[in-house]
Amino acid sequence: MQQELLFKVLVIGDLGVGKTSIIKRYVHQIFSQHYRATIGVDFALKVLQWDNDTVIRLQLWDIAGALMVFDVTRASTFDAVLKWKDDLDSKVTLNHGKPVPTVLLANKSDQLTSQQPKLDSFCRENGFVGWFETSAKENTNIEEAASCLVEHILNNEDSPVIERDPSTLVLSGYTSSTKDHLNCSSCLKW
Repeated sequence: MQQELLFKVLVIGDLGVGKTSIIKRYVHQIFSQHYRATIGVDFALKVLQWDNDTVIRLQLWDIAGALMVFDVTRASTFDAVLKWKDDLDSKVTLNHGKPVPTVLLANKSDQLTSQQPKLDSFCRENGFVGWFETSAKENTNIEEAASCLVEHILNNEDSPVIERDPSTLVLSGYTSSTKDHLNCSSCLKW
């Protein structure tokens, strides 16, 4: 008998970092230069046939304010990452009290003019499970990030999310799968 699972995933970060572009690329395989700022809440649904026995439905929620996204071309959006992380951790935890797994997306990597500094130690020191350089425009690492996310959620399935603030939606994060990752430098397992 096939099981069907539903996971809610927040996609958060500063205005203009590419949250909507990442969701549209992942769910609809489209990219546009001309998105308007999201007002309120937008969400999309992606259905995955994970294996022969499991169908997974991902609800990706795009809110003004948890894949955690910053724009590699604007340092201020990286500076805001810890504010977003603290806000998430203060509102949502897993059943055993640990923070919800959160991944950092260094978005717009197609516009890099120099090598992005390593984020491994930043992620370890600040409670992220890993990071990916992504580009919604070029469809770089979006699928890989989502697969890692699902794998991590499945690993934590016996630890339900506790919402400290009932108005807050749930879940962000992923960790490495053994396939399709960036030389283990951007996917970390602890």
